[in-house]
Amino acid sequence: MPASPSPARLAAVDLLDQVVEQGRPLSETDRLDKLAPADRAAAQRLATETLRGLERADRLLKPHLRKRPTPRVINILRLGTVELCLGGAAHGVVSDCVDIAAAGKHTQGARGLVNAVLRKIAGEGVTAWGKLRVPRLPKWLREPLVAAWGPQTVAAMERAHFEGAPLDLTPKPGADLSALNGAELPTGSVRLRQAGQVSALPGFAEGDWWVQDAAAALPAQLLGDVAGQNVLDMCAAPGGKTLQLAAAGAHVTALDLSEARLARVQENLERTGLKATLVAGDALTHQGQYDAILLDAPCSATGTIRRHPDLPFAHEGERIADLIGLQAAMLDHALTLLKPGGRLVFATCSLIPDEGECHIEEALAGHPDLKVLRAEAPWIEDSWRSDEGGLRLRPDFWADRGGMDGFYMALLQRG
Repeated sequence: MPASPSPARLAAVDLLDQVVEQGRPLSETDRLDKLAPADRAAAQRLATETLRGLERADRLLKPHLRKRPTPRVINILRLGTVELCLGGAAHGVVSDCVDIAAAGKHTQGARGLVNAVLRKIAGEGVTAWGKLRVPRLPKWLREPLVAAWGPQTVAAMERAHFEGAPLDLTPKPGADLSALNGAELPTGSVRLRQAGQVSALPGFAEGDWWVQDAAAALPAQLLGDVAGQNVLDMCAAPGGKTLQLAAAGAHVTALDLSEARLARVQENLERTGLKATLVAGDALTHQGQYDAILLDAPCSATGTIRRHPDLPFAHEGERIADLIGLQAAMLDHALTLLKPGGRLVFATCSLIPDEGECHIEEALAGHPDLKVLRAEAPWIEDSWRSDEGGLRLRPDFWADRGGMDGFYMALLQRG
């Protein structure tokens, strides 16, 4: 009987199989539910680190493989290679990877290969790792981004993707987060470099904060003072912006198509002691009149790759044209729900201008009573401002602080 490998490493290989071979996003995989919280966090970390370093791992492995093994064996080798090159203890990593191979009916015969190759990587690969180029985005995404932002900017984005993302928290007003020993960012988020298991952090159970990338926390702030106002969070799940608006004193209607995703919003509202009205429904048919609207529209999510390195494996841009059409339709309908003089923030976590800047240009051309308000806040940097009046955030911004998600946002007002 082979020894039992680490549950986290075994689960991480299973996650790689689902992401790389089946094209499933990590958020839709079914491997983590039965793990203990600590193992779940470790498995996710190992899988995301491997996905970030996949190009380098394949380059290191290629000279040692005369014939390409099965996908499962390749993923075992990739996991072991990345972990070794990032400082993992050779004995534990190699032993566990061999045990994972031994435990599978179709991978048992590759035990010797896994052992031999990873021992070579442990001896030679660690030095070679740092000499390899920063992994690149796939062509389907890299080429349009280079056309939009230029090769040097895209290379800086790729560097930010490879370095990964720290954990950002949005504090509940008045909460003391000093026990977390995090760094407060200019925008008010608190950043943790080494977080570990989120639910075990001080203040989680008390509802003192919620997880939200610093860039994702900015669209709600652009609405300004919303206390006492009726505000629609038009695509609410997973709920970070709903929590922000509720904490700011707004009467929030949190609208989302998915009842299951709204259940997560409700869990976070209960944990934080905040209130909002949750509505499961289609944003394109929703009716009502609101003082302010936040539309964080469904998009390619290409701005979140530093946190979600599985994204390039989940699709190849085939849905982006449909998403652009949906975003335009949602923005047009949102404007009909806005009271005269009301404010609307349109946002997408995309790096593609067609999902951001272009929508605002077209909306201004199609709605004579619409204008872009210049966003004013002490944390806004001049380099973030775009020509049509919105804010363009990129992963390579704040490089010395750990970067931020790519986002586009614009503050609109009807006359």
